[in-house]
Amino acid sequence: MPETPTVGRRERKKAATRQAIADAALELFLEHGFEQVSVRDVAERADVSTTTLFAHFPGKEALVFDREAEVEAELTAAVRDRPAGQDVVEALRAHALTSWVRVASDPRRDRFTALVDGTPALREYWERMWMRHAGALGAAIAAELGREADDLACSALARFVLEVPALAMAGHDPRASVDTVFDLLTHGWQSSQRGSGDTAAEPPKS
Repeated sequence: MPETPTVGRRERKKAATRQAIADAALELFLEHGFEQVSVRDVAERADVSTTTLFAHFPGKEALVFDREAEVEAELTAAVRDRPAGQDVVEALRAHALTSWVRVASDPRRDRFTALVDGTPALREYWERMWMRHAGALGAAIAAELGREADDLACSALARFVLEVPALAMAGHDPRASVDTVFDLLTHGWQSSQRGSGDTAAEPPKS
């Protein structure tokens, strides 16, 4: 029992150091560009050694996506730990509204997006990360529904859901955008067209 507070303090210190490194990295990358900043520059800004930096991050690209493990854990938890009786899609909608809408309001969002889009190494890292998240989420959905881990419908749903952040950030009202996409996932395209009164979607009458 006496060791518990010590372990807690140690973990909090590690987390604080990791966050300080990630914050320093993002500041430098946004100021100067990803390619122009070295790992040593980041370590100096965070006031740690490069050895300490690599103890927390496996590489330079990971400094930009410092929450990737948490994001994946939160996604799968949203499915596995949802309230009894709640549909998987509604559980993911609730997660999107509480997590992704908040990110959309971050004042650094546009600069961060430009940094990733304008840096091939970061774009490639993001795409690999996106596929890992999609695989983990698809497997979690399949497990909850009692299907095979590579079930196509579950994999497709996971990929659609992971497009929601980009769609939400592109709109003027992220919350409304999230709801629109999840309504589409829940009710389907034809229902959304009937609900909108879009007669252009109807076939011409002969």
